[in-house]
Amino acid sequence: MRWLPVFKKEMWLYGGSPAAYIVFTFFLLISGWFFSQIFLFYSDASMRSFMQPQLGQNLNITENVMRPLFSNMSVVLLFFIPMLTMRLFAEEKRQGTIELLATAPITDLQIVVGKFLAAVGLYGLMILAGLLNLALIWHYATTPPEWKPVLTGALALLLFGSCFIALGVFVSTLTRNQIVAGILSFCLFLGVWTLGWADDPSAGPVMRAVAYLGVTTHMEDMVKGVVDLKDVVFYLSFIAFGLFLAHQSVQSQRWRA
Repeated sequence: MRWLPVFKKEMWLYGGSPAAYIVFTFFLLISGWFFSQIFLFYSDASMRSFMQPQLGQNLNITENVMRPLFSNMSVVLLFFIPMLTMRLFAEEKRQGTIELLATAPITDLQIVVGKFLAAVGLYGLMILAGLLNLALIWHYATTPPEWKPVLTGALALLLFGSCFIALGVFVSTLTRNQIVAGILSFCLFLGVWTLGWADDPSAGPVMRAVAYLGVTTHMEDMVKGVVDLKDVVFYLSFIAFGLFLAHQSVQSQRWRA
């Protein structure tokens, strides 16, 4: 638990940073707007289906509200996660406090894990706050929808974002400029994101292997309420790989210093 002081320090810095509150607020506003638009469309479609049953529309709140909401939130988070990770090591280098961490009775891996968990902690709070919109469905619906897709969808978003956070921590170790770290992180995230576009049943084995590395590919079943062990293992392996890169980067810089 030696990573705990690093975790507490980073959470305290997030709590005292106006940028963190701005990111939090804008994320809530955008996710709330997406929810309102998706829910209005669903309500309108439900009304038309009730008035014209001959249309034969099969409206399901999981497929027509929750799944699009989680998909849109994952796109929004693609832009916001770099803002959570860009300062983790870059700011330490700029201020010269990285030397204090290097001489503290704590390993490089514990430093990396402490900073990673702090970013994941704030990210998790963002997800929970964004999902409060769904409470309106349970409040007003005559027949409450299933709760399982909400939990599995939240888990999918948490694992999805944690993969990018792990990569963002690694990128932050490479520079002392927060803006550069943020831009590089976003470009890297976008590159990993686009791997999922290769997902095609008719594609060859190489393209299927590329598509498997796409983080969005493993969200599809989870937002439907199905948790497959292979998807969880993929996300955990991806996170471990990102933290491994960050650890190796910190260690190499220690030796160069």
